[in-house]
Amino acid sequence: MADEITVSDLALELETNAWILDVREDDEFADGHVPNVHHIPLGQLPDKFHLIPKDEKIFVICRSGARSQSGADYLISQGYDAISVAGGTMGWISSGREVSFDDSL
Repeated sequence: MADEITVSDLALELETNAWILDVREDDEFADGHVPNVHHIPLGQLPDKFHLIPKDEKIFVICRSGARSQSGADYLISQGYDAISVAGGTMGWISSGREVSFDDSL
């Protein structure tokens, strides 16, 4: 099972240009997300994981932490170094941090 970090830890990682993957559905993503994340819905991950760099630690985020755990576990099974973000985007928003509405990177 993938390790987890908090949204506070993610904020520190974001300052270092960490590679963050949002695995929520398109409509959830459009409603707001962590700045500078990459977006691949969890159901599309098996077809698109090759778009994710294998030489970086991948921080996986969803709404509250369940799908990100599944996504991180899947990436680990494919040879990635992946970590789930506990609390997810809802935790990020409720902590008062910046929310982006930009398109996926």
